[in-house]
Amino acid sequence: MPESPRTFLETDRLVLRPFTNADAPHLLALDNDPEVMRYINGGRPTTAGSIRERTLPRLLHDHPCTGTRGFWAVEEKATGTFLGWFELRPVDDHDRTVVELGYRLNRAAWGRGYATEGALALVRKGFTDLGAERVTANTMAVNAGSRRVMEKAGLTFLRSYAEDWPDAIEGSEHGEVEYVLTRAEWQARQA
Repeated sequence: MPESPRTFLETDRLVLRPFTNADAPHLLALDNDPEVMRYINGGRPTTAGSIRERTLPRLLHDHPCTGTRGFWAVEEKATGTFLGWFELRPVDDHDRTVVELGYRLNRAAWGRGYATEGALALVRKGFTDLGAERVTANTMAVNAGSRRVMEKAGLTFLRSYAEDWPDAIEGSEHGEVEYVLTRAEWQARQA
């Protein structure tokens, strides 16, 4: 019997729902777009086996401390079109107070405000429903688009740092950046 997706979160234009195994073709297409993957793996292709064996288990993982998953498929509310995914997952599986925000959207969704809309809704849910005290997000320093989304979602620059990646990709020589937002900062902005 197929898994029935239930809605985790809705915004004006988006529906976030848990992933199912039936999402494998969508994930394969998403992860095989070199522009989507430019700042993740340099745009190298992904195999169906990798989606099945590595990606889906990570996306289907339930976190005991939040009682929910950390990754959600995102669809356009009006059409049901698969746009990609959002992440708001505990950094430590047993501690819900620090969560990581992330997103990966297909190119058709770029420049339409979807990443910001989803990120803002997840930040709110993290602080109001999931017990988060701190939201963190990371990207390559040269990924200006992702950095703008983090800022629009209310996160502020914390630090630059260097990762020792086994396969360097273009731009990795500039390092990584981390952005953060605390519950207290978020609440002060809501007042």
